[in-house]
Amino acid sequence: MAKIYIYGASGHGLVVADIARAVGYDEIVFLDDASDVKFSPNLPKADIIIAIGSNKTREILQNRVEATGFNVVSLVHPSAVISPSAVIERGVVVMPNAVINAKAIIKCGAIINTGAVIEHECVIGEFAHISPNAALAGNVIMGAKTHIGIGSNVIQGIKIGANSLIGAGSVVVKDLPSDITAYGVPARIKNKKL
Repeated sequence: MAKIYIYGASGHGLVVADIARAVGYDEIVFLDDASDVKFSPNLPKADIIIAIGSNKTREILQNRVEATGFNVVSLVHPSAVISPSAVIERGVVVMPNAVINAKAIIKCGAIINTGAVIEHECVIGEFAHISPNAALAGNVIMGAKTHIGIGSNVIQGIKIGANSLIGAGSVVVKDLPSDITAYGVPARIKNKKL
């Protein structure tokens, strides 16, 4: 019997639980700071994954559980297409019908959502989130904790800094710095975070 803790019991957690079942976990225990079952270092040790949509919160919680000796795993839905040369680090969730092509690197804690496409040699930063049906062409480098909105496209060779937000349906055609919000066709910086 394979057991996994899913830290986060809202919508994202429910989808992650479906993936856990699809890959063979038959005992799923939801942990949530707002419920009766909370994370504790004293829980019986088992695999764990952080199922929180907020990039910053996901990072904080993953660091917390790793510091107490829990095994943070990655979950990849069986319908996802993953190149044998791609690298997927710990704590990553790859949703149904996502594609990760040759030599792409998906760093710790990232979310590759439903139907997203990560082309060859992309680097997705730690705790980043690629939303459903977003597509990144080859050689895109995306910083830590950046979020690419649903249905967005990023042309080849683009660099996007850390802690940025690319709005839904955007088309990114030039490099973007860290700590910004950008959206539109083509995507333009709308504000800089302080």
